[in-house]
Amino acid sequence: MDSIVQPAATEQPSASRDRLVLTVYTAAIFVSALLLFSVQPLFTKMVLPRLGGSPAVWSVAMVFFQSLLLAGYAYAHLLMQVKNRTVPVAVHLVLLMAAFATLPLGIASAYGEPPASGYAFWLLGLFVVSIGLPFFALAANNPLLQAWFVRTGHPAGHDPYFLYASSNIGSFLALLSYPFLLEPVFTLHTQNRLWTAGYGLLILLIAVCGVLLLRSPTLPVVDARIEDVNAPAPAFLTRLRWIFLAAVPSGLLIAVTAHISTDVAAAPLLWVLPLSLYLLTWVVVFQSRPLLPHKWMLMLQPVAIAGVIVLLAFGGEQNLLLTLGGHQLCFFVIAMACHGELARTRPAAKYLTGFYVALSFGGMVGGLFAGLVAPFTFSWIAEYPILIALAALCRPAANERLAGIVKWYWLALAALAVALVVPSITTGGLSTWFEDHRVWVAGSVGVLAALLALALNAGRWKIFATVVLALALIRIYPADEGRVTTVRSFFGVHKIVVTPGGYFHVLMHGTTIHGAERFRNNDGTQVAGRPEPITYYHKDGGIGQAVSAIRERKGTPLKVAAIGVGSGTLACAADPGEDWKFFEIDQSMVDAARDPKNFRYISSCMPDMKPVIGDARLTFAKEAGGAYDLIIVDAYSSDAIPIHLATEEAMKIYKDKLAPHGAVVMHVSNRHLDLETVVVGIADANDLKSWVFNEDSGRDGDYIFSTDVVISAREEADIGRLAASKSWEQTEADDRVRVWTDDYSNILGALYRRLRDGE
Repeated sequence: MDSIVQPAATEQPSASRDRLVLTVYTAAIFVSALLLFSVQPLFTKMVLPRLGGSPAVWSVAMVFFQSLLLAGYAYAHLLMQVKNRTVPVAVHLVLLMAAFATLPLGIASAYGEPPASGYAFWLLGLFVVSIGLPFFALAANNPLLQAWFVRTGHPAGHDPYFLYASSNIGSFLALLSYPFLLEPVFTLHTQNRLWTAGYGLLILLIAVCGVLLLRSPTLPVVDARIEDVNAPAPAFLTRLRWIFLAAVPSGLLIAVTAHISTDVAAAPLLWVLPLSLYLLTWVVVFQSRPLLPHKWMLMLQPVAIAGVIVLLAFGGEQNLLLTLGGHQLCFFVIAMACHGELARTRPAAKYLTGFYVALSFGGMVGGLFAGLVAPFTFSWIAEYPILIALAALCRPAANERLAGIVKWYWLALAALAVALVVPSITTGGLSTWFEDHRVWVAGSVGVLAALLALALNAGRWKIFATVVLALALIRIYPADEGRVTTVRSFFGVHKIVVTPGGYFHVLMHGTTIHGAERFRNNDGTQVAGRPEPITYYHKDGGIGQAVSAIRERKGTPLKVAAIGVGSGTLACAADPGEDWKFFEIDQSMVDAARDPKNFRYISSCMPDMKPVIGDARLTFAKEAGGAYDLIIVDAYSSDAIPIHLATEEAMKIYKDKLAPHGAVVMHVSNRHLDLETVVVGIADANDLKSWVFNEDSGRDGDYIFSTDVVISAREEADIGRLAASKSWEQTEADDRVRVWTDDYSNILGALYRRLRDGE
């Protein structure tokens, strides 16, 4: 392997020595992976409050992690080009010790408050400065330790890829344990201390690995067998194929995570589920005898692609379990097929580090596309269907069956495309039929792609083209009725839907209506005058009643703070002479709400509105104490919640800004999470009493919805007539539910309570 003189004290091969080498290296790789992937949800959760709890924080975090993985793998590849064994061991141990000196984890002091724009690049800088060194050192461990293992002369060294499975088992367990064990039980501070202790243990394990390497003998016969010196170097096209096969599932990981987290919460629970499945695929495919054979996954892959097409065609007509389970099951199968191809085409151990560099580069490319390029390029979530289509190209080359029939496929597909697309540019019954049966139309084309793969073993380009047609049909015949305009920013994609006939303009985020305005009366005439607040803000709803009661109790014009602008509905809840101040993190949302073509609330009721832009935890904290009669917290995008606005510390800020008899109103309507218990708990921790409003309006057809609202105040008298109302129930804190703080939250518990209560 090399001709350098090794240390005099070497250990000759023996069964006991081989067991020791295997045990120590496996343990070191396992612990390294455990730390590498537990730091991702841990540190990202620390960062979330800086940018409103936006799910995009996780997307940017994944770009950072994948980029650092590439850097770590490249460092390992270069380090192992050194012929002297001592140098790589010494250099890496010095790097690990330097990284350990920067612990425990913490956000760099220079990154206190986010800028007005350029959030993604600001976040990348924060990650690099705050945890760049320890993560870089961890990222290098997997390929580096495998390369060391090859050079120990262990009998299994000729094919060390089984250690990659061990690494991913550690990663998988780390991620799976986070939402189910670490997050519900430990505070962020405790998690940080445990992680730091684990890092110290890892340094000791790697030091032992280094000693075992340095004491290993150099036996030419063994070296020749292990290095497989006659194995040819991978071709350039093969390396490009590796990059592509790694990029597609990596990008899909971010895309599917964003898709499912939009409607629940920007929380580690939903991030780690797809990432755990992603890592599980690596565990399975690099086993010597995979539990799920690669040929099975190749057969299931087109079925999974068709499954995603059907799920996307259904749009918002899904329940939580279908959204979480369906998309992730399909993602798992697609990733298994891609990663199985990588495992099938892996090179000899001699080229191991270069192979890992290609994998990590592909991972970074996929992450950059889905996490940074797509949000700036598309006004809608186009990256998900694009990557689903590209997944068809990850299939290996095929020998097509029934070649005489298949050769006419391109002509048949073109005719089918014309027949299905032309009705979209016409009016009449046919176009309406396609819109009403969009799921069947797009789903049938998706199933056609699956049948092509399974029955005819068609080439990947034919399957790709068919999938593209199916996905295009979903876009051509959208689920939303009426005219749709999309507005995309770092904080998500908002849809402004004009319903058929122009009766309502509706603001949607994900699948949740976030505001609406009536533009036409039932007889078709234009609505004139001051717009009436509807959706969750109608005068008879929880928020409307709270505003009215506090106004009546005070008897003079109110001073109100409203966190969240949305469609601007609350602008028309203000009475003349009142002082309402709005706080909003997303400038694009303000711009959309200001445009009278979209909504007229702001232009009609508060044309001089100047919202304070930025995360409310940072901006609202700067307000004068004791200033507001009423604080309305309505900052939730879709059903995803910014957790840092629902903690004990957040409620303390709200309380400090209240006038002596003021009240805090929190809008907690949510399909998936029980937030009433959370808000009552954080209010009680601040010595505030709480009343809960939960009433179905029965007027959904008029876009007047039922609302869940919690009002908290120091005394019963502070909320006026609400205290005696049968619609408002005074609620005590549940001692069984741990109070959420900036250091602790439990999304899994909130999800469980909602499912348990059957709501």
